[in-house]
Amino acid sequence: MSVLDRQSRYIFGACVSLLIAACSPVNNFTDLEEFVNDVNSRPSAPVEPVPEFVPYEGFIYGAASSRSPFDIPVIIDNESGVVLSQDVEPDLERISELLENQSLSELAMVGRITSTAGIFEALIEDGFGEVHRVGVGDYMGRNYGRIEEISDMQLNMIEIVPSGNGGWVERPQTLTLQ
Repeated sequence: MSVLDRQSRYIFGACVSLLIAACSPVNNFTDLEEFVNDVNSRPSAPVEPVPEFVPYEGFIYGAASSRSPFDIPVIIDNESGVVLSQDVEPDLERISELLENQSLSELAMVGRITSTAGIFEALIEDGFGEVHRVGVGDYMGRNYGRIEEISDMQLNMIEIVPSGNGGWVERPQTLTLQ
């Protein structure tokens, strides 16, 4: 046997005897028993009741049908030669049409149809994905917009909007083919 083998046997023997000595039962648990008895002798604290949770109340967003603040605002072009009338009022007695329940920002011109008489009709997609046929004289949009002209690439209309001083004013609008 080599010297290295003997030394490793001595080291191994010393480690095993140390392990056995450390694990030998020493019945000296007096400090632990005192601590447990001390904790058990203290009065217990009352347990807090479970908090009562308020049920969730749903919120209905009421401005969903208004114009989005991220859309481009309507620009009124008074330099185009269009004379805006200020002596107008919307016909409040008229029965509103289906596309008057949505704002113009929710409507899109997706096509046009030419009848056999050469009259254009526009195809308008509403905010729900449905397509509607409209012609000159039909109304759409929330501001009493009346369709004045339909061409190959666009639809021209006149809206009647509040002037801000108690009256009404006409405003031209255009929907272009998308």
